[in-house]
Amino acid sequence: MIARFYTLILLLHAAVAAAQGALCDRASTIQGELRPSRDLYCIDLTATERGGTASGVVALEYIPGPFTVPVTVDGHYRYAPRITLRGLPRAPAGASYVAWAASPTMDVIQRLGPVTNGVNRAGEITLDRFLVLITAEPNSVSAAPRGPVLLRGESPSNRMRPPDLYQLSLGAVMPPAESTGWHGVPMTPHIPMLPSEMALTPAVAPWLPRADGAVGEAAPQARRTLRDGDTLELVVERVHRRIAGHDVLMYGFNGAQPGPLIVTTQGARVTVRLTNHLDQPTSIHWHGVRLDNRFDGVPGITQPAVAPGGSFVYTVQFPDAGIYWYHPHQREDIQQDLGLYGNILVRPSGKTLYGPVSREETLILDDLLIGDDGPVAYGADTPTHALMGRFGNVMLVNGAPGWSAHAHQGDIIRFYVTNASNTRTWNLSFGGARTKLVGTDLGPFEREVRVPSVVIAPAERYVVHVRFDRPGRVALVNHVRVLDRLFGRFVPETDTLGVIDVDAERTRPDLVRSFDSLGRNRKVQAEIARYARDFERPPDRELVLAMETHGLPFLSSRLMTLDSAWFAPVEWGAGMPGMNWATTGKEVRWVLRDPATGRENMDIGWHFHRGDVIKLRIANERAVLHGMQHPIHLHGQRFLVLAVNGIANDNLAWKDTVLVPSGATVDLLVDLSNPGTWMLHCHIAEHLEAGMMTTITVD
Repeated sequence: MIARFYTLILLLHAAVAAAQGALCDRASTIQGELRPSRDLYCIDLTATERGGTASGVVALEYIPGPFTVPVTVDGHYRYAPRITLRGLPRAPAGASYVAWAASPTMDVIQRLGPVTNGVNRAGEITLDRFLVLITAEPNSVSAAPRGPVLLRGESPSNRMRPPDLYQLSLGAVMPPAESTGWHGVPMTPHIPMLPSEMALTPAVAPWLPRADGAVGEAAPQARRTLRDGDTLELVVERVHRRIAGHDVLMYGFNGAQPGPLIVTTQGARVTVRLTNHLDQPTSIHWHGVRLDNRFDGVPGITQPAVAPGGSFVYTVQFPDAGIYWYHPHQREDIQQDLGLYGNILVRPSGKTLYGPVSREETLILDDLLIGDDGPVAYGADTPTHALMGRFGNVMLVNGAPGWSAHAHQGDIIRFYVTNASNTRTWNLSFGGARTKLVGTDLGPFEREVRVPSVVIAPAERYVVHVRFDRPGRVALVNHVRVLDRLFGRFVPETDTLGVIDVDAERTRPDLVRSFDSLGRNRKVQAEIARYARDFERPPDRELVLAMETHGLPFLSSRLMTLDSAWFAPVEWGAGMPGMNWATTGKEVRWVLRDPATGRENMDIGWHFHRGDVIKLRIANERAVLHGMQHPIHLHGQRFLVLAVNGIANDNLAWKDTVLVPSGATVDLLVDLSNPGTWMLHCHIAEHLEAGMMTTITVD
């Protein structure tokens, strides 16, 4: 009976989400069929006895900026509340109605500002779980609520509750014992798990690379400058590292990890010969590069996989300046996770892209999952961690833990940051050092902006300028808040990825004046302005992100039903490591769906003409058993991120990867200038391997 009750709750949430009504009361302003989830981004306000017939609704709107998920430096979500009120009586002379956001225990209260009947724009909300209150105050400048509450509502995240008897009883339902060679998965600190969840194991054979013969120690990343016409040899092979007290067999290019940093110039054409010394097939995808389709590196689409002992010759031309990367497109959940990746820095052929700096650093972020017995094995013929993706527990920068650098006082360092992790979205900051965001995947933003942190999803790249004003040690930190689903709370998680030691020697020359100004890139603005006529039109195509499950263990399906009361915009960490690990690509199918035809994944079959500019709306479906963010990557083309949840982005840049939050919509303007058949897929490696991919053909 209790199980049926919770199933009914899931169905009710799904019904609300499936209706996909406009974001609260903004139906007339969002064009197209797909809408953001009202269930996740709206709060209905209910009148108290003092409120009479008053009513209201709060839209938790997107705050325009460079990231599709705005958060504070310590990982709290940021919302712009749009409060629509009706039926409030006229306030007495001198009195005012005031809106507040408060934590459920009322220990933290944020003043949102005075409100009246109609639409009200209020201050930011930066709380994880919260109430919204409308009170009658003696004046409009009250610093704390003193008057009676007329309207009240609770955030969608407040639907999470501590465990009840049903959940605790599920914790005692132990799954059948398995003897498949698995050794368990590390639990996340400070997040308790039910005993039955910790006993789950994947229904697939485990796999780890074997050391057949001598394996060399991984060398650090090398820098390789390539000029037009040059040739680069890349050999894929096993390498050894000592990580977290364990000997780890990993993969590298030319005996190094990451692979060589390729530095070249816009317009250059180079030859790369890949030789495969692994015992499994592989390839190289040149991520973000608008190159000849034949060399895009996707087995079964643009080339055959490179067999063990085989080779393949790529011709790669770089039409755009920017920061790119390369990685396999064959069992990415294994090969990329084991270290097969490297950066490509393409210098502009003319004027520099960004303002002056003291020097540059490239940072590739990754994580690795290490258990008590060493690396946690992968699924032999299908991925484990198919729900959330494989979160690691050892943080890596440029292939190793404990990254470090040195700076002089006053140095301005340009960091090219790439996220090569399988699933982790980072909230990266530089220990309070002033940070200016200047560029992303394919080049500069229209204008530079100050940011407290950088939210970077898998496969994204960002370019930041950081000034080190004071001597001392500055930590490179990932600050996030991970969901504890069992107790319905947010657990802060802080990982120090590395340090920058700043000495007291003052830098010369001092570039502070340039750093303090926020420049505008006139060239980028002028280029994007040519596309402005297409910004406001309805979507030409729409794409739904969804999932299907089949054959899940009883425990997993019941716990996920309970967890579906609310989905966070982003899963920042391993909040349910046992259940996630035990769910494989055999039980989960991640889906891209064309709502106009009902076709899914590789059956969608979109065709366009070279030179087409299309507006694409991507909607992350709410009515699923487990909602997730999805970093969507389009090969061989470029796009602008026009809007999130119908709110226009006010600072554009060309990208190839966009993070679509749970229950949200993202509008893209896609410049289809490169002919060929190109992949579009989720860049969570386990979601890709579980089917979340399609192709588009540009004639």
